[in-house]
Amino acid sequence: MTSSMLLCSTLPVSWKSVPLKSVATYEVSNVDKHAHDDELAVRLCNYTDVYKNERITLDMELMWATATENEISKFHLEEEDVVITKDSEEWSDIAVPALISETADDLVCGYHLAFIRSKPGVLSGRYLFRAIQSRPVALQLELASTGVTRCGLPKGAIGAAKIPLPPLPNQLKIADFLDSETARIDSLVEAKESMLDLIGQKRSALINNLVTRGLNPEAPIKSSGLDWLRDIPQHWEIERAKNLFSVRDERSKEGDEELLSVSHITGVTSRASKEVNMFLAESMTGYKKCQKDDFVTNTLWAWMGAMGISPLDGIVSPDYHVYESKGKILPEFMELLCRSKPFVAEVTRWSKGVWSSRLRLYPENFFEIRFPVPPHEEQEAIVAEVAVFRDKTTKLTEALIDSIRLLKERRSALITAAVNGEIPLEEMVA
Repeated sequence: MTSSMLLCSTLPVSWKSVPLKSVATYEVSNVDKHAHDDELAVRLCNYTDVYKNERITLDMELMWATATENEISKFHLEEEDVVITKDSEEWSDIAVPALISETADDLVCGYHLAFIRSKPGVLSGRYLFRAIQSRPVALQLELASTGVTRCGLPKGAIGAAKIPLPPLPNQLKIADFLDSETARIDSLVEAKESMLDLIGQKRSALINNLVTRGLNPEAPIKSSGLDWLRDIPQHWEIERAKNLFSVRDERSKEGDEELLSVSHITGVTSRASKEVNMFLAESMTGYKKCQKDDFVTNTLWAWMGAMGISPLDGIVSPDYHVYESKGKILPEFMELLCRSKPFVAEVTRWSKGVWSSRLRLYPENFFEIRFPVPPHEEQEAIVAEVAVFRDKTTKLTEALIDSIRLLKERRSALITAAVNGEIPLEEMVA
C-alpha cells in the first residue's frame, strides 16, 4: 500500500496531496535529560509532555536540563511547530502529535521526539497538527516505523508522508472548526469521565471502610496497634502474613499453561485477554505455577497495588511471587484488601529499594505485614456488600464507558473527515 493510497482518493479540486518535505522542515532531537555544567539551562519538551497533551504551553511543568548553544539553535521550538513521538514499544504510539502553542528562548525539543515546522504562507501549523492526527496520515507514519520489540520512525519517513493540502485560508477554517468541535466533544468526555471517577471513588471508599471497620458501625472497637489500620472491631484478629500464607514455588515443565499478568488496575488476569504488544519470552518453561485463589504479587510493582487473587490456574513470570492461603482469610476478601488504598500504602512501606520507583516486595518482607482478619462469615458478608454496590453501578458504568468510546471515535472520525475535505467549508463556518 502506497502512502497516496492511504489518503482520501477524492480530495476537493483545489486541494493537493503533497509529501511533508515539500511544505515543511523537520528535525529529530538528540537532546537528553542530563544536566552539564558547561551547557546552558533549557526547558525540555519531553516525550510524556507530547504523549499526554495536545498543546504545549509555558505554564506546564516542563523539565529543566541543559543543552549546547548548537543544540538550542537546532532544536528550539517555535510557536505552531508540531512535535511528534518517534520511538515507542507499540506502533500505535508512533507520531502522536502536540502543537506548540507558546514558546520561549529556552524551550527545546527533547529526545525520542521529532518536530515539524511549516513553511510560512504554505502550511498552517495548526492544520498540520490536525492532519497528523487524521488516520490516513498517522497510519503512514506508523507503518513506516521499524523494529520488533521497540519501534522507531526513520527521519526520512517523516518527509515522505503525504498530507492533504488545501489552500491556506481553508486550512485555517478547518483548524478553527476542529478546535471548536473537539473542545465540545472533550467537555462531554470529561463530564462522563468525572462520573466514572465518582463511582470509582465511592467504591474505593466503601471497600476501605468495610475491610478495616466491618459492616456494623456500632460494633465495639479496639486499637489494632497499626498506623495504617488504627481501630478495628473488637472481635477481629490481627495476623502476620506468615500465619496466613505460604510460598508456592512450583515451576512449569512445559510452559504451556495459561499465562497470567498482574497489574495495579486489573489485579491478576489472563494475558490473552489483554491487548498487549510487549515482548514475550521465547519459552515459558520455568515460569511459576499458580492455582486458582492463590495470591500473586508483581515484585517490582506491588508498591503500586500490582497484586491480587488469581481467578484461574496458570503461570506467571518467575520474577513474581505466588502465595498459597492457609485458609484463615478468604480469597474474595483478600482481593478487596488488595484494592484498599491503606493496605497498598502498607505494602509500599514494606517494599525495599534505594529509589521509590524501584521498590521490591520480597517474601521475607511480605510475611511481616499484619492483616485484619474478621470471622469467615463476616468476610463473606463484606464481599457480598461490595458485590451489591457493583451490581447497582454496573449498567451505569458500562453505559458511560461505551458513551466515552463512541465520543472518542466520533472525534477521530471528525478530524479525518475535515482534513480529507469530506466536510464542506460552508458547514464548518455555519
